[in-house]
Amino acid sequence: MKTATPTRGYTASRDQLLNRLSRVEGQVRGIGKMVEEDRYCIDVLTQVGAVQAALDKISLGLLDGHARVCMQGEGGSPENPDEAVDELMGAVGRLLQR
Repeated sequence: MKTATPTRGYTASRDQLLNRLSRVEGQVRGIGKMVEEDRYCIDVLTQVGAVQAALDKISLGLLDGHARVCMQGEGGSPENPDEAVDELMGAVGRLLQR
């Protein structure tokens, strides 16, 4: 018997998420090329900031999806509401540590 794949907070927007991640991947490759070409430091730093901003936006979308789907009892979140909140806040804390 085949078990159903759990719904995740990003399931409905998976294609959009994958496209955004591909764009970020391309940006990172572009930064590598800039370094190989000995581009101006500030230009490289500007692109690093753009990648960080893009990843932050992706992270916020994932957190939103998790709060709206997984914490509502779908997607494999802990059954205990306190544990689910602790898990979410732990993820937020890790994101803010940089």
